[in-house]
Amino acid sequence: MDYSVIGKKIKELRKVVGLTQGDLAEGICTQALISRMEKGDIYPSAAALYQIAVKLGVDVNFFFELGTNPRLDYIREVEKQFQILRDDRKYEEMNELVKTEEKNPLFYKDKEKLQLLYWHKGIYTFEVKKDTDSALSWLHQAYQLTSHQKKAMSEREMQILAATGTIHASLHHHEEALEYYRKVETALKTTELVHDKSIKTRLFYNISRVLTRVGRSDESTAYCLSGIKWCFEEELLWGLGELHYQVGYNYELHDDLEKALPYFRKALHMFELRNDEMNHSFLASKIKRISV
Repeated sequence: MDYSVIGKKIKELRKVVGLTQGDLAEGICTQALISRMEKGDIYPSAAALYQIAVKLGVDVNFFFELGTNPRLDYIREVEKQFQILRDDRKYEEMNELVKTEEKNPLFYKDKEKLQLLYWHKGIYTFEVKKDTDSALSWLHQAYQLTSHQKKAMSEREMQILAATGTIHASLHHHEEALEYYRKVETALKTTELVHDKSIKTRLFYNISRVLTRVGRSDESTAYCLSGIKWCFEEELLWGLGELHYQVGYNYELHDDLEKALPYFRKALHMFELRNDEMNHSFLASKIKRISV
């Protein structure tokens, strides 16, 4: 895509306002990045474009009227940032992005865009504020925004239901959690193409954890092995550590450390590849302790 029109307009407005590239960059990004944007080398992130628009005194929608930068690109960029922050468990930064986009009228034009904000408010409320009731309310509102409009469940709706199941699992509402997970599992079976392959991996892992907690470790292991197979088939890195760990944990619960350790070591290697320091540190200590 040609980003030069956006860059030229940023440069034009910046000069009209009387700002240097450094002035515009302050509090947003580096001067070098502003320079690259203006040259059309890169496209500003969703959050950066919104902040640039505020500083230049125009509505962010102004940039979408230029023709070469569809609104859809902006939404996709926001979705991409949310996914990265979710995966890295950077919930405070995720909430800052939510608050930024809450000021953007573009997110109140239709229900799917608003759903994106409600979903992540729910995650933040659960993970950081530890307010499960409010978190469930946000997720319910997010799901209801679009669920009645479609016959087939969208990928985002699947993720929202899975997040709801995870909150119930944290409350030890195991049957409720499995009910939500099964809905997602059914939806996946009727969907020919899933863009985000990790949805299925996360589902297998979440179901396996609940099954372990209710004493159905054999079923849990079966789900994990199916998930591991899926990861290899689809060349997915996320989930391999978690799934291998869960299998090892199931064996550990039965005092079969001989079978547990190989799975723990494979999980450790996966966490190392992903630079997941928290899980790597936890598992390294565990392996050292049970290997004695």
